[in-house]
Amino acid sequence: MKSAFVALFLWALAGPIAAQAPHFDRAPLSIRTTEGKEITLDVEWAITPEQREHGLMFREELGDDQGMIFDFGTVRDVMMWMKNTPLSLDMVFIDQHGRVKRVASRTTPYSEAIVGSGTPVRYVLEIRGGRAAALGIGEGAVVTLTPPTGAAD
Repeated sequence: MKSAFVALFLWALAGPIAAQAPHFDRAPLSIRTTEGKEITLDVEWAITPEQREHGLMFREELGDDQGMIFDFGTVRDVMMWMKNTPLSLDMVFIDQHGRVKRVASRTTPYSEAIVGSGTPVRYVLEIRGGRAAALGIGEGAVVTLTPPTGAAD
């Protein structure tokens, strides 16, 4: 009985936590695939620690040409996870020059398993699972990163 109350309490907390998502500024992001195809995505920028911590958690929809870019402000090994994220995502790891270094495809929803960059990067682009392959985004693609007006670099 006690565990039922704990579960109910945690469930009740999930709604307010999801409702308190931080504000994300949006800006277009351009990608040139290794085949020369130009792609434009509408992305939200996760720049602050609070924004990066929340990311796409609790989101149940993400359009074909939408995503979120995480800017860590410095080059480092990056570790991501899918906790509280109901969508499968592709994680595109990008270095400070905008070059795609790795794509983790179709991550597992709600998983707490670590998804690592494998090499130092500055950015991670999250898009709906399977979109990277569908759009031809892979290692070597070049991303043009233009933060929204007023965003810290």
